[in-house]
Amino acid sequence: QVQLAESGGGLVQAGGSLRLSCAGSGRTFSSYTTGWFRQAPGKEREFVAAITWSSSSTAYADAVKGRFTISRDNANKMVYLQMNSLKPEVTAVYYCAAGVFRNSSNAYNSWGHGTQVTFSS
Repeated sequence: QVQLAESGGGLVQAGGSLRLSCAGSGRTFSSYTTGWFRQAPGKEREFVAAITWSSSSTAYADAVKGRFTISRDNANKMVYLQMNSLKPEVTAVYYCAAGVFRNSSNAYNSWGHGTQVTFSS
């Protein structure tokens, strides 16, 4: 079974950057697509980005395209989300998840507990 743990959240300011990390465990972690999702206060969880196990394909939500970059290091069982040019709507709990390469949370069956990112003006 795949287990995931996010880290790297914190306070951010307009135009700033932050890198989130997702540490995976389990023999099959590197075989799965890993996705990032976020859930803002009072809103449903939404897709942010995904990367296939081989890094051959990536996908991004329109809201973050061009500003966020997902990457992975299978040797160390890590997945990253580099977030640049941050805006107020970045405030959310960010989750990483392992599953199938789709932008729906239903396609992912292993989830971390999340890391909080908060925009500070």
